[in-house]
Amino acid sequence: MPKIEINREKCKGCLLCISVCPKGLIKQAKKLNARGIKPVEFSGGVACIGCSMCAVICPDCAIEVFKEE
Repeated sequence: MPKIEINREKCKGCLLCISVCPKGLIKQAKKLNARGIKPVEFSGGVACIGCSMCAVICPDCAIEVFKEE
């Protein structure tokens, strides 16, 4: 099952990853990070297909996708 890790402190809250997630599994967090920005977070679930589109579009390289075999 694929797993997404988002670095809250690197995320600038541009929300590009939300727009490309085909399963809608990324959302904006309610809590601010250290820079006072609402980062995104992975909502979890088994629906993630590991397409890596979120990591590819992230301009800050704040997202990593891991595919477990």
